[in-house]
Amino acid sequence: MNNEHPIKTGCGRGLCKNAIGRQDRQLNTYDWLADVPGNVDTTDLVEVQFKHTRKGYYHNVNKLELKKGDIVAVEANPGHDIGVVTLTGRLAAIQLKKANLKSSDDIKRVYRIARPVDMEKFEEAKSREHATMIESRQIAKGLGLKMKIGDVEYQGDCNKAIFYYIADERVDFRQLIKDLAATFHVRIEMKQIGARQEAGLIGGTGPCGRELCCATWMKNFVSVGTAAARFQDISLNPQKLAGMCAKLKCCLNYEVDDYVEAGRKLPSKDIVLQTLDNDYHYFKADILAGLITYSTDKNLAANLETITAERAKRIVEMNRHGEKPISLQEDGDTKAPDGPIDLATQENINRFDRAKKKKKKKPRKPGQPKDDKQ
Repeated sequence: MNNEHPIKTGCGRGLCKNAIGRQDRQLNTYDWLADVPGNVDTTDLVEVQFKHTRKGYYHNVNKLELKKGDIVAVEANPGHDIGVVTLTGRLAAIQLKKANLKSSDDIKRVYRIARPVDMEKFEEAKSREHATMIESRQIAKGLGLKMKIGDVEYQGDCNKAIFYYIADERVDFRQLIKDLAATFHVRIEMKQIGARQEAGLIGGTGPCGRELCCATWMKNFVSVGTAAARFQDISLNPQKLAGMCAKLKCCLNYEVDDYVEAGRKLPSKDIVLQTLDNDYHYFKADILAGLITYSTDKNLAANLETITAERAKRIVEMNRHGEKPISLQEDGDTKAPDGPIDLATQENINRFDRAKKKKKKKPRKPGQPKDDKQ
């Protein structure tokens, strides 16, 4: 039985072993070209992922036989860092284009596959991160800085530490850097993140019951506005629209394009449909299903009628030519108005006064008392 760590052996779900369909790291990408002959030979670029959502791209100048899941030591400034290979070959080159690196100098080298000595140093660095974060928060509070240090990431060789912070205003942290360097004796790098990035660093479960998108696969954050909710006819309730980061949910953008496209097939909300019996105002719509509900009252739900978008457009066209259909429905049938129910007219008004059926008594056995209940 193979007891190796799943990050090195694959997922065992019928997928390519070298591709690793799932792994214990964020922003996982399934390498569907891993088993294609010659895929690795097309480029020496390798995608390496570090803590949380930080990724980097490196040249495999030493021609190492790398595959997804290998732990490697890569070039850093200064020293080296430890990360996990997440992509090789053609997909790594494609992902590099999406990274928008400003210069080729940002692409450093892969030194080697991590040795036991490298892993011991790496584990030592990781064990210091939480205590460093707590102490750095106290230092920032002592300096009176309006900022929050959300996380700390040590480089694999303990020569540098990245401090992720959140601040609503511009912060002068020059004295903070001096104090942190004097306290922890490492090179300090400050990186500002937003509320969405903080949620990705911390992780959690969303109201949908799944792990947060920003903590699993999202790398680039697109601005989300209330217009996305309006296009989908979602109630503008801040408590329901906000995610764990207290910002608008990123998933509001997932289906908005489909709703916009489907909404173009619906008539305008301001159009009033005229029939021989009444005038109908827009009430609500099932955009994807193409169904619209109209009401005879402009502000209240009265005599609701649901028709298709095609039927509504035909009625609009008839009204433009001065014609009025008998009703909104295709066959001319009218729906009975919703009004108070008079129980006196109901045939089953006496249904509550039904006589109970008498149970037949069993014959009394000889010697049995008369008052014995059956």
